[in-house]
Amino acid sequence: MSKESVQRDRQRIDKWLWHARVVRTRTAAAALATAGFVRVNGKRMTCASHSVRIGDVVTVALDRSVRVVRIERLCERRGGAEAARALYRDLTTSSGTGACTFSGGDHKVSAPAR
Repeated sequence: MSKESVQRDRQRIDKWLWHARVVRTRTAAAALATAGFVRVNGKRMTCASHSVRIGDVVTVALDRSVRVVRIERLCERRGGAEAARALYRDLTTSSGTGACTFSGGDHKVSAPAR
């Protein structure tokens, strides 16, 4: 497997959060990750260089909310809001009352039907 194909199937968490417009700057994304406010598949991240893949569930604790998303796509460049929304599926409910449950090692996520 070539280095180029390996890089296409994963991406740094700070870069993906910025591309998905979860945060305004890549520096802010890196700060969230290193401070431990980002979880990937239930595991707390402490470095901005951690790689994510399609299918990973990312939980981000923001100022006044917690967002849970499943990565649907990766991209090379940051696009507009519509392109950013295509990168993930939002698993967070608007009520904020236990939207998702994460069950250990098998990486299953359940969310209410919409």
